[in-house]
Amino acid sequence: MKHKNENDQSAGKDQTQTAKRWKVPFFSVWAGQAASLLGSQLVGFALVWHLTAMTGSAKVLVTAAMMEWLPRVFIGPVAGTIVDRWNRRRVMLGADSLIALATAAMIYLGWAGTIEIWHIYLLMMVRSIGGAFHFPAMTASTALMVPEEQLSRIQGLNQLLQGVMNIAAPPLGALLVEIIPLHGVLAVDIGTALLAITALFLVQIPQPKIDPNAEKSSIWGDLRSGLQYVWGWTGLRKVLGLAVLINAISVPAIILIPLLVTKQFGGGAIQIASMQSAFAVGFLVGGLLLAVWGGFRRKIVTATLAIFGSAIGMLMVGLAPSNALLVAISGIFVAGFMSVLTNGPTFALLQTVVEENMQGRVFSLVISAANAMTPLGLLISGPLAEINGIQTWFLITSVVFLFTGLFILGSADIKNIENRTRNAVRAEAQP
Repeated sequence: MKHKNENDQSAGKDQTQTAKRWKVPFFSVWAGQAASLLGSQLVGFALVWHLTAMTGSAKVLVTAAMMEWLPRVFIGPVAGTIVDRWNRRRVMLGADSLIALATAAMIYLGWAGTIEIWHIYLLMMVRSIGGAFHFPAMTASTALMVPEEQLSRIQGLNQLLQGVMNIAAPPLGALLVEIIPLHGVLAVDIGTALLAITALFLVQIPQPKIDPNAEKSSIWGDLRSGLQYVWGWTGLRKVLGLAVLINAISVPAIILIPLLVTKQFGGGAIQIASMQSAFAVGFLVGGLLLAVWGGFRRKIVTATLAIFGSAIGMLMVGLAPSNALLVAISGIFVAGFMSVLTNGPTFALLQTVVEENMQGRVFSLVISAANAMTPLGLLISGPLAEINGIQTWFLITSVVFLFTGLFILGSADIKNIENRTRNAVRAEAQP
């Protein structure tokens, strides 16, 4: 009993220290990662543009996309397992360094004038592999660096950052490729990566507690235990399944926006840009609101209400008459706004309830499954939109959102998932 009390006192002391001194170390790392993300977005744009200008081939662009997609699907679960086994700070350092070295090699090839298409394929694959390790490591580390009551705000900040990058990176990348060669753009990425690496060197990142008496297992054994952890927790399994479903149904809708505008509303480039910008602005406003507000105390409430809101937004797009483009633009704004209030609290919820030493595996499984299901959604949406009209897919998306929200309201396993926090799980495990 004395040992248990000492553990409780130690845990409470750690939580108090985290609550008081978390901002400087966390935001030092976060700022470095934000800079690195900007560099990555610029390089992504520059590489795609270089391939487009160099070849003009759709086959080449699809192959390049596959080079980025395959590691996220197939390496992700193994990467998450390694994140849970190794020091997460070192994993992020290794991932950032690998990407920087690969980019430096490409800079040399560009300077020497010997870049070939397969070099770019290889660089895109290496960068995707690094990201497969980096994302779960950073997301799991955030749960240990940030107090639980602030996690939704941090997720809102992350969504806000992503929205800003999505808007700013393409025009900035276009400007750079016009004034400097490809290897010059790559050099910018090296600089931003060094900022992220420096921050990681300077900040000590907490690690999950490991039972010294626990029997060590192989990577595959740990991966299997992660799958069993998710499958054995009904509420968690349902949340992850719904997250994958929402992603699979939403991505095609966003991709179909240009065709929706031209075929349904008879618009052109300006109208397409207006609708895509409306989604981006909604995303920004949602991120800003979540960063300031933080959502309701129960994160599942925020996410569920936002799912119903997304259903309304998609319904507005799906029912808008051909002479009411403004209605569709308003609906897509609502969809962008609500997507942040769905995704942010959901990730914060997972950071709150999933065991610290399981988070790498769980987050990797979410991303891998979502990426694996996206092509299926595209394969279904394309022919369906061709046969029944593009607005049909937006109506289907609205119905899926509606029934997802109703399913959550009727599922006690999901509604009560936050009752099982990490601290509660540890308490149950103690004799």
